[in-house]
Amino acid sequence: MPLIIRLQLWWWLTLGRRAPALRLLDQVLAQRPNLAEALATRAHLRAEAGDRAAAVADLTRLTQIQPHQAPGWFNLGFLQEAQGLAHAAADSLQRAVTLDPKMDRAWYGLGLALLQLGRTEEAVQAFKRNTELQPLSPYGWTQLARAYARQSQDRDVQRVLSHLENFEPGVAEALRRELISNPPAP
Repeated sequence: MPLIIRLQLWWWLTLGRRAPALRLLDQVLAQRPNLAEALATRAHLRAEAGDRAAAVADLTRLTQIQPHQAPGWFNLGFLQEAQGLAHAAADSLQRAVTLDPKMDRAWYGLGLALLQLGRTEEAVQAFKRNTELQPLSPYGWTQLARAYARQSQDRDVQRVLSHLENFEPGVAEALRRELISNPPAP
């Protein structure tokens, strides 16, 4: 994107003026519809504003323009998962981790989408990969325990809870209470 456009965007966003920033991006994209940076920025601003459908449309276009760039697929999958579009999210996030196997957030999102689809064993594998890449983040561990609980793998649930107690004892205790009071359906 030209420097002058970036500066104008920065100015509008610094002032907290999202609407003029979006109008500027609309103008840029009307002239250069395949400008990846403008599409990604507009998608981000639209998602922040709660217009997920428009953000998904921008990110879909971005992934068509840059099919070999993992971040576009991750962002698309993230929004699809948030909208409950589990099949589409799983496809997008699988594409992201194929392109960048070290993208821990994409593995996490893939696990969430796979859980929504009832593909628990595959979700376990995705969460395991996420926890390998982010061993001290409680999020992947928490979801891994929930996936194990769905499979009635109590020994694995206990192993994850014990691991969590080492660095996030509050999270481990809350998860233990959750799994006892509201066990997941297999």
